[in-house]
Amino acid sequence: MAAPREETRGLFGQGVRAVLGNWAALQIAVEHGFGGAHGREKAEWMVGAVEQYFHSNASLEPDEVEDFLAEVLNNEFDTIIEDGSLAEVSQQLQSLFARCQRGEGPALTEAIARLTRRQQEVGRAAAQARPAEGSSSEEEEEERPEEVMDCSSPGPPPDPPPAEDGWTVVRKKKK
Repeated sequence: MAAPREETRGLFGQGVRAVLGNWAALQIAVEHGFGGAHGREKAEWMVGAVEQYFHSNASLEPDEVEDFLAEVLNNEFDTIIEDGSLAEVSQQLQSLFARCQRGEGPALTEAIARLTRRQQEVGRAAAQARPAEGSSSEEEEEERPEEVMDCSSPGPPPDPPPAEDGWTVVRKKKK
């Protein structure tokens, strides 16, 4: 038995959110502020815009979806994607939409669940990869003695001592 159209339409929206949430290029653009101060809101708007694009256009070709995504990313995030992920994301969205049109609610739900699990796994891995507050890099900085500049003697700085590898820094003399 096919799921009602409204149910699959809602599931398609969840699927778009999951696909875009797993798209590394978009997430990097958001995290690094490529979309300005309202990058997260733009990414959220993009979910609705993609969903509306599919519902408003019958039988989209893969390159049309890629072009749409590329245009949105360029206009909203000043980002040009050249890593091949546009084709992959386009294919995922088209697959979800085809399931939506056929009324395949259970298959759509399973695909969304897989995408959501993958998104959570990636999020956990990224959180573990980021150094925590008070990380070793900050501790290393604290352990190093600060270099103090001697500002008491006027005139040119003294010549630096020869490096351990035998090289000597040669400076140009002032005229």
